[in-house]
This record gives sequence, C-alpha cells and structure tokens, in this order.
Amino acid sequence: MPAHPPALPPVRLTSEAELARDALATPLLGRAVRLARWAGPATQVGAGGELLDDQLPEAAEALGLPAGEEGEALAGEAWRVAVDTGLVTVEDPQEGAGGEETPGTAEAGPELALLTGGSPQDVLGVWEAALETVLADAAVPDLEGLAEMVEAGGEFDLDALDWDPEAEEELLELALTNLYTLTLTLTAGAEAGTPVPLPALAATMVASDEPMGEPSDEVLEFVSDTMMRLDDYFRALEPVGLVEFWPVDEELMADADEEPGAPEPEEDISRYGMVRLTALGRHALRLRLAEAGYEAPVVGDLAGKGADALLDGIAGYPPEAVRDELAAWLAGREAPAAARDLLAAARGADEGAPLRRLRCQEALSLVGSEAEGALREVLDDPELGGLARVWLAERGAGDVPAPSQELVFWLTVDTIAAQLAAEGNSEELRALVEGLADQHSGFFDAAWRVEHPATADVLEAMGRLHPDRKVAKVARKAAFKARSRQGV
Repeated sequence: MPAHPPALPPVRLTSEAELARDALATPLLGRAVRLARWAGPATQVGAGGELLDDQLPEAAEALGLPAGEEGEALAGEAWRVAVDTGLVTVEDPQEGAGGEETPGTAEAGPELALLTGGSPQDVLGVWEAALETVLADAAVPDLEGLAEMVEAGGEFDLDALDWDPEAEEELLELALTNLYTLTLTLTAGAEAGTPVPLPALAATMVASDEPMGEPSDEVLEFVSDTMMRLDDYFRALEPVGLVEFWPVDEELMADADEEPGAPEPEEDISRYGMVRLTALGRHALRLRLAEAGYEAPVVGDLAGKGADALLDGIAGYPPEAVRDELAAWLAGREAPAAARDLLAAARGADEGAPLRRLRCQEALSLVGSEAEGALREVLDDPELGGLARVWLAERGAGDVPAPSQELVFWLTVDTIAAQLAAEGNSEELRALVEGLADQHSGFFDAAWRVEHPATADVLEAMGRLHPDRKVAKVARKAAFKARSRQGV
C-alpha cells in the first residue's frame, strides 16, 4: 500500500437491509448454513476442525451436490466457512484412556441464530467473516500437483510451486483495489455499471512509473499471466457474492503451452473474461480499503456537514456523484440560507477556490428562485458577483447590473482554472479555449492584466491547449507577462 493512499472515487452503497438479503442468498454462505443445521453429535472432525474424509460424501449429499471429488471439495469449502464464521462450533479430538484419540465432534454455533434473528449488521458480520476465509483460500495455490507428487513417493516441496505467500496476497489485494477503482471510475459511482474486462484490469497492475507506449513482450507476458491469476481469483470469489464473473473462454486456453495473449482490436473482449463488483463487493471492498488507510467516500456522507466541507469534499467527484451529493445536501435546507452558506464557502484566493466556486455554481443551479435575495447580496462581491449575475440571468431576473469588462475577464480566468482542476486537459476545455481566442481577438492583451491568482497558469494552459501555434505562442507570452506582473 502506498505511504499516502490516494482518495478513491465516491461509491453509492445499497442499504444494509438489502445487503443482508444479498448475503443470505450467496451460494457459499447458503451451503455453510445448511451444513451448520446438518451438523450434530455424529459429525466427526479432525484436529483442525475439518470434516473427516468419510464425512465429506455425506456432507455433499446433504447439500445436494454431485457425488465425487468436485462435490466433496465444495462441501469441504462450505464447512471451513461454517467453522470460521462461528456457524459451527467444534469440540477438539480427545485422547482416550488407552491413549487412542477419539475424533472431535461438531454442532451448530451461536452465529447461526444471528442469520434468522439478528440485525442486518449481524448478518453482514457473518458474511464478512466468510469473505475473509475465501480471500485467504484464494491466495493459496492449487496443491493438487504436490499431493500427486507425494502420493507417487516424492517429497512435499513448496519451492516447486514457485509460490511467495506475501507476493500472492499483495497481488490479490492490488487486483481488488484496482477493480474497485476501475468500477467507480468507469461507472461514476453507479450501482452496478459495465463489467471490467480482465485484460484491462491486468494492465492496471503493470508496475511502471513511466508512460507506456507499445507494450514489450515482457509486459504482454505479465498481463497474460496476471489474467490467468485473476481468472482463478474470481472463480473462487464469485460463490461468496463479491463479484459476478464471466471466466476466460476455455477455447483460448486449449493450447496447454500458451496462455491467452492480448485480444486483437476486432475481437470480442468478453472471451478474455469479465468481472463486475456486486453491491456486496462494493460494500466489502470499501470497508477493507478504508481500514487500510484509503479515503473511501460514500455518496451522501456530506449531507449533514457544512457548506465548506461539502464544496471541498466534492471537488474531485465525477459529475453524477456531484449532483447526487449536492441534492442530498440541499434536501431539507431552506433555499436562502443554503445559498448564503454556499456563497460564503466559495470565497477565497487559494488554489482550490476556483473549483469551489464551480461546485457552488452547480449547487445553486439546483436551488429555486426563492434564493434570489441571497444572490443579489453578492452582486458587488469581486469573487462572487460574476456567478451571481449568471444565476440571475438564467432565471430571467430583472434589474441585473451589467458586468464590467474587468469582471468578465476575471470570471473567465476563474472558470478555466476551475475546469483545469476538475477535468485537466479535456476536449471540452480545449473547445472553450479555442472559442475564447477566436471570438475575442484582443483576449490575451487584456487577460494577462487580470488580478486573479491563477491568471498565469490559465494562460499557460491555453497556450498548451490551443491547436494554432501562433495563438499558442501569444498565450505563452501573455502568461510570461502575467508572471512578471505578479513577481513570480
């Protein structure tokens, strides 16, 4: 984990009652519950609480699973979850009078009652414990090959697996963190969104501080290998309800000597595997990331806070989350008082002030005409007078004084500074820059004189963004004059 984890996109969470219902419906927890009800004095366990081999067929039958190794493996996994979550309690094996060890026994544990009579938080607590068991198992390699080696008379050699437990755990955590981030970035915090292709997720896990051009063979091999690890991870995590998963097409893996490479441009990307976080997955990963030190906001968290915390908090939110957060904050507040609080919080000459004013303007767009008085109060304010005039004009208000040329230029610089902070060098900003330069031939002659802390930065950005080299050069000269004027 980085020393200072970055802030993550805001997530929209489902209610705890709905999450609890989802948890109870997951296949793995459902099997664990059924085994807890099946367990009794005749159920024998080993020293680690695991079902004895001769008990596994009966457990599989109780779950309605097919006879054989596959059914027994699923029953064994469900039993581990039942024990680890407290749905089952085990009594350790005892040594008899003759020195012979008698098998331990099992019975339904105290947590079982929570799933029927407990609160949604109780249910989620049991499910989260089940998830921890599955995550621990997911990072363990397939030991089937080693078992076959031992049965053939060989030695148990973990080195033969080329397995580093810490590295495997880190890889799984990185995969889940990047999946969470990609999910919220691609869907702007939407509840479900588009599934993430495994190649895209694997590509985010390439360790490189340099911008990547054409990927090398080494990088492609890493992505391919990571895709196969992700395929294993998500196959294991789907039954506990963390993800919905569409595995890698078996035909792509038909050649045992080759792993699937990167998809061709025209190829169906879904053949390479797709994964989508469920509502439970978003809930669980947010908790884990918050505990790990990440800033993991939830849409609606700012509704009860002040206007200053609101405008700072949503500064980097995607558009949909901004609208939802603003609507939640405004709900239940009187429009005039809310408008005054927002305007007061939008003032400032610091680096974040332009974006605060942009977010304030977006909030005020959701406020009705009853806030008109609050906007008129700031018409003469050098920082707020411009956005107040825009708000009043959009609502057809009369008697709105025309802005001075100085105010128009100041508002233009402030707006571009806010857009740069919100979106970077976006296509929308590029179009805005071109439009300004084309419509106002003397724009740069006047703009470098604007008394705004971001004037030089804005002019530099305009020089960087404008496609016409002559106009870009004029913008850079204006930026130089602005810095000289400001003594920077």
